[in-house]
Amino acid sequence: QVQLVESGGGLVQAGGSLRLSCAASGRTFSSYAMGWFRQAPGKEREFVAAISWSGATTYYEDSVKGRFTISRDNAKNTVYLQMNSLKPEDTAVYYCAADTAIIATIDSSDYDYWGQGTQVTVSS
Repeated sequence: QVQLVESGGGLVQAGGSLRLSCAASGRTFSSYAMGWFRQAPGKEREFVAAISWSGATTYYEDSVKGRFTISRDNAKNTVYLQMNSLKPEDTAVYYCAADTAIIATIDSSDYDYWGQGTQVTVSS
């Protein structure tokens, strides 16, 4: 069993930055691919970014490429999402997820564990 706890969300003005963190329990974190997803009000959950177990491979949703960076520190059992140049359309609840496969994926159905989410609000 893996528990995921997100932090770092908040209210920021357009153009600002936030860094989300996701702390994972369990000794096998380093063998999991990790992903970030988001869900805006009235919309379905969507993929944001993913990273392989080693950090060597990353994927991004097109609208966040060049603005968001996913990274991980396996020694700290933590995955990060650095978000720069934030836009009002980035407003959503952001979820961290763990996939017991080592290969990163953009499909939410492949992920086995989910955090509770952290709210990100970008004002115009």
